[in-house]
Amino acid sequence: MPLDPTFIGSASEPRTVRWTTKESLLYALAVGAGQADPLAELAFTTENTAGTEQQVIPTFAVVLGFGDGMPEIGDYDPTRAVHAEQQVEVAGPLPPAGEAVVTTTVTQMWDKDPHAMVWTETELREPGSERLLASSRTGAFLGGAGGFGGERGPTAAWSAPERVPDVEVEFATRPDQALLYRLTGDRNPLHSDPAFAARGGFERPILHGMCTYGYAARLLVNELCGGDASRLRTMSGRFTRPVLPGDTLRLLAWRDPDGADFRVLAATGDPVLDRGRVVLSGG
Repeated sequence: MPLDPTFIGSASEPRTVRWTTKESLLYALAVGAGQADPLAELAFTTENTAGTEQQVIPTFAVVLGFGDGMPEIGDYDPTRAVHAEQQVEVAGPLPPAGEAVVTTTVTQMWDKDPHAMVWTETELREPGSERLLASSRTGAFLGGAGGFGGERGPTAAWSAPERVPDVEVEFATRPDQALLYRLTGDRNPLHSDPAFAARGGFERPILHGMCTYGYAARLLVNELCGGDASRLRTMSGRFTRPVLPGDTLRLLAWRDPDGADFRVLAATGDPVLDRGRVVLSGG
């Protein structure tokens, strides 16, 4: 059944999310921190190492905004819902523990009959002061949910820079990566239940797109920011192909004065995270 475009502009009721160092440390582990070398990323994986202050990987902000506060959008088949694009912007370093008031607003519905794209924007604000901590923009592809007569949305061309990348890092995910990442909050059975994944057309449960996104963020902080997570301000990308837990991937990045373009490739050379862009603060 198609979506209902009258829900564009609707917002969730504000809800308060609280987190401790346990949640921020778990997120770091879930996106591969310490996987290759348990002593290499202690700022992300520990809170009590002498001389090392805990840092939070900026894409944790998307996890904090994830929850049961999604506004109504109409009818769609959840087995055909795929995370398509993601952008996150942080106003400054996220604290390892804290709380925020979260609201999510439906901003756009694109009719790609017979399919659809839905865009939502989520804000995390400091309780009391309402200071913006972070915001994220999420695009979801909903198979079979089009045909409601809305606009199709823009088609923007993109290509990677035609030069040798400044950063090239190969990294491996774990066979149980999706089971670990789901503990950060996304319990969609597409990533754990073989029968559910099969109904969506997948041979086995796939890895969360946001897990690949988090891996990329962590590696970009390490490679472009010298491990200083406070320098990453915005990050965006499009999920183009599914990743299976256990896959080996490759991050490519091309520096420029404001940050870098990047993409993540499968072992075949096909992009799994494309049109990547990261903006950095000075340092």
